[in-house]
Amino acid sequence: MMKELQLPWLEFAILIPLVGSLAVMFVRDPETALKRTLVICALAFVCTAGAWLDFGRMHVFEAHDHWNFISRWFGEDSVVVDELNAPLLPLAALLYLLTVVSTLRTKVRRFPFAWILFSEAVLLATLSCRAQWGVIVLLALQAVPPFFEMRERGRSTRVFTLHMGLFIALLAGGWAMIDVEGPKSEHSIWAISMLIAAILIRSGSVPVHCWMTDLFENATFSTALLYVTPMARAYAAVRLVLPISPDWALQSIAIVSLITAVYAAGMALVQREARRFFAYLFLSNSSLVLVGLEMATPIGLTGGLCVWLSIGMSLAGFGLTLRALESRTGRMSLEKYHGLYEHMPGLAAFFLLTGLASIGFPGTVGFVGAELLAEGAVGVYPVVGMLVVFAGALNGIAVLHAYFRLFTGTEHRSSISLRARWPEKIAVLTLSLLIIGGGLVPQPGVQSRYHAATEIIARRHVAPSRPREHQAAQAGASSTSLPIRKPYDT
Repeated sequence: MMKELQLPWLEFAILIPLVGSLAVMFVRDPETALKRTLVICALAFVCTAGAWLDFGRMHVFEAHDHWNFISRWFGEDSVVVDELNAPLLPLAALLYLLTVVSTLRTKVRRFPFAWILFSEAVLLATLSCRAQWGVIVLLALQAVPPFFEMRERGRSTRVFTLHMGLFIALLAGGWAMIDVEGPKSEHSIWAISMLIAAILIRSGSVPVHCWMTDLFENATFSTALLYVTPMARAYAAVRLVLPISPDWALQSIAIVSLITAVYAAGMALVQREARRFFAYLFLSNSSLVLVGLEMATPIGLTGGLCVWLSIGMSLAGFGLTLRALESRTGRMSLEKYHGLYEHMPGLAAFFLLTGLASIGFPGTVGFVGAELLAEGAVGVYPVVGMLVVFAGALNGIAVLHAYFRLFTGTEHRSSISLRARWPEKIAVLTLSLLIIGGGLVPQPGVQSRYHAATEIIARRHVAPSRPREHQAAQAGASSTSLPIRKPYDT
């Protein structure tokens, strides 16, 4: 029997923002809507943190909620907290909270409070759902807020709708074929191919990546940021693709993701507009997460899961910094120097910290994950490891190039103060502590990700195609690097 949490943390975390979206939908005063949204996001974060702490005391791999009410919609024990999603839930809630906190009062009239709360509820439900059809339905619902926001702003939704519609159709069609085939060690190539194509489209892989830059161009920065940074497509890959896909399928995803990582890193170097630069930088780093997830080895998968967390923190903070700059100067060009350091030294330092953390700079939360990812890639395919390092190097150069363009090179003159306000300082300080703290004390996070990786690999329902000697060598290498814990009894 699966153990249950002491309190209905997951139900509260999902229902509070869902009901809260209705509470702010008809509020005309933006100041009142902002205050209500802050309280709702704070309560959702407390609930997700409570679920994480409650789950941590049990020493099991997974547990269901106290009420288990939502599971009635998608099947028994479909909404759970386990070692995979336990840290992802509070991280996602924290990103929403910090995005609302850092919103300046001059921007509240255009901030989509109701849609933000609705998307938070759907995201938390997605990350806590293990039922396959539940994940598919919730991923489809995630596309609703950006679509309606772009339409309300009078922007084109054609590119976004086409890609997301194709993603949902392929994902649902592929899993329907899997259901028809029933439990088996090898599924049809058509079903697996449809699932792979769906994941690659949602990930923005080359050549179907234009929807991501289009989203950042046409939606508000906050909406685009919160749609991509939690990386729900990586969660879909782990829940839907990894357990049933043979090695050739995982290798195809890894190869396409690696090509995307290198291509997007090169594109980030030559961008002339800050939003497009961020879109390509995020696309490159998030593609490396899929490279680690689809290697299906303990070290590689652990590295992918660690990079997943570090990218979520670092690039979310990086995006919030760009958003703060835009709120003062409008959309920013990288064709000229802006010289903003004298006006906002704190934001400049945070911009550099989060950018370097995203590429695994020593002393930051991304360092260990990047090392594990590179080690796992080299252990399987040496050329892949070299390309992972090459993509990271290009991203580092792109971050430094953007930093010098935005904060140095000239003297910026302004008649008003451009310094960071206290809400922005709170967001900056919170993420800075997480980024530096995770880099200085990485063991708890790495150990948790390793336990999740070994259990995910153990639950795969396909027979590996690699020779047993190679698997034994991989297991032996992993045992010397990280402690092994036996799978939990569920």
